[in-house]
Amino acid sequence: MTATSTTTPAERPRLTWDRVRRAVDTLTTPLLPDDYLNLVNPLWTTRELRGRIEEVVPETEDAATLIIRPGWGWRFDHHPGQYAGIGVQVEGRWQWRSYSISSAPQQRGRTIAITVRAMPEGFISSHLVGGLTPGTIVRLALPDGDFVLPDPPPAKLLFLVGGSGVTPVMAMLRTLDRRGSLPDAVLHYSSPTEERMIFKEEIERLAASHDRLTVHRLYTDTEGMLELADLDHLCPDWRERETYACGPGPMLDAITEHFEAAGIEDRLHLERFSIALGGDGGEGGSITFRNTGKTVESDGATTVLEAGEQAGVGMPFGCRMGICHTCTLTLVSGSVRDLRNGEEFNQPNEPVQTCVTTAVGDCTLDI
Repeated sequence: MTATSTTTPAERPRLTWDRVRRAVDTLTTPLLPDDYLNLVNPLWTTRELRGRIEEVVPETEDAATLIIRPGWGWRFDHHPGQYAGIGVQVEGRWQWRSYSISSAPQQRGRTIAITVRAMPEGFISSHLVGGLTPGTIVRLALPDGDFVLPDPPPAKLLFLVGGSGVTPVMAMLRTLDRRGSLPDAVLHYSSPTEERMIFKEEIERLAASHDRLTVHRLYTDTEGMLELADLDHLCPDWRERETYACGPGPMLDAITEHFEAAGIEDRLHLERFSIALGGDGGEGGSITFRNTGKTVESDGATTVLEAGEQAGVGMPFGCRMGICHTCTLTLVSGSVRDLRNGEEFNQPNEPVQTCVTTAVGDCTLDI
């Protein structure tokens, strides 16, 4: 009986390459193929996911789009609206942040784009906008997040965005435009000024080419913030639409309250760039980092991530806001409390996000 192959034609080149790599392993010890490939092209390593900055495109005075060519291991099948982690080396230390992918997914893609606004308090965002040059190698984390449109998209959409909150929505609009499937959509875009409105010209072109896309612009420095009571005038059927909102925390809080009051919170989808850690902390206690053998006393207001850094532990981190999950470690014993909602985690082998949790008594983590 002849065995039949279960691999597809698309999978065979990768399988062949993997066999070659394994064979070369035996010929290059103690150096591995990755050591040689890294010399030829840093993007070919399989030890970590990398990317190369191809272009930095200014969008406004304080915002830029980074065109990135991902290396080995990247998948171009992300969903529009998702974010990706990016790590850059600053003063000898790798710093991680997460940003929405502003480009549309491409089946035969070669690059992705993230659009960043330099914030006054944002050291990393300022570095990304003004401190990177083409050719810079960065580290990447695969796309994640559930701020995405279903397929097919809803028949009626409402986008409420503020500032750089337009970036995940731009990926959605670009994807719908490319597929020729843009439904009845209303975009309300709040920006401090016209000059700081990211993607202004492209949005105007989309509105001009799609009769079913309606765009409202609000310049908050001169016209004030969006009054949600005005939705009845701006978009009379807003209660019937699936709404996607992204922007500053206070704006999203107000939108959430407005939709809850209308009893249609199930139609609202949010993407937050920051999380308010206003919940009650833990009681504090001794936090032990098992593999490093280090223990630190921590109060109930200090996150596990901060406590580990104070103890000199090489803690993984990304957004430091509870969004990207880069900081997640395994809880060995004890309890921690989530500062966002007061939820406690006390089961052995339970994953916990160290950037938003504090100790509830003594606890041990696996790092």
